[in-house]
Amino acid sequence: MAAEPEDRRSQTRRTMATITESQEPHPSAPNRPRIVERYGSRARWFHAFVYTTVLITLGTGWWLLTGHEGDPSFLARLSGTSDASLHQVVGGAFAAGSLVSILLGFRAARTFAAESLRVDRGDARWFTRWPRAVLSGRFKRHEGHFDPGQRVANVAIVLVLAVLVVSGLGLVAVHGGPAFMWLARVHRWSTFVAIPMILGHILIASGLLPGYRGVWRSMHLGGRLPARVAARLWPGWLERRGSRR
Repeated sequence: MAAEPEDRRSQTRRTMATITESQEPHPSAPNRPRIVERYGSRARWFHAFVYTTVLITLGTGWWLLTGHEGDPSFLARLSGTSDASLHQVVGGAFAAGSLVSILLGFRAARTFAAESLRVDRGDARWFTRWPRAVLSGRFKRHEGHFDPGQRVANVAIVLVLAVLVVSGLGLVAVHGGPAFMWLARVHRWSTFVAIPMILGHILIASGLLPGYRGVWRSMHLGGRLPARVAARLWPGWLERRGSRR
């Protein structure tokens, strides 16, 4: 009779040890950190520069496009200039700043382009699982720095912003005539395309969708995020990063 409680205690200790072992990191990643840095300070500052100038340019452009040219927006009143002037100055700053950043950070720009244009086997299956994964977080594994959806978004956003910049510079250089009308049409329709793209990017990058919860930390607060979030969104990148440590 006295041995039975001891046997029960032994069984309980073995059970607790099994549970504890199951909670430990997987043997393939014994030194996996809890927090990882996704982007460095240069990438984060460039991203902040891009979204600040792009949002101001799109905001003032939409304000003008909807017939408020004689009614200064909040940004125009804050800067003490007209919306048209603010639109041109900030748009020019975006074009010049992006060009300088690409030239100074050519290697980073080349890596961004290569990873954005990457195509792997299994990308199609990633897209078929994506609608449910947005809510569940169970994304199909991929090996790239960006997931397949990010790659498509990167290419699309870069192209539409390039069209906006080129057509906008053309509007400043050309005064009247058929060329001006054609450039104005291209600039206007590019704006219609860019706005939903940017809003979609903001929705995903904000982490409001359950599957992307925590993703916003990759570009803010030091660019550091929990490793479990990185493993959910960029498993291949996280494993390669760990192997280089």
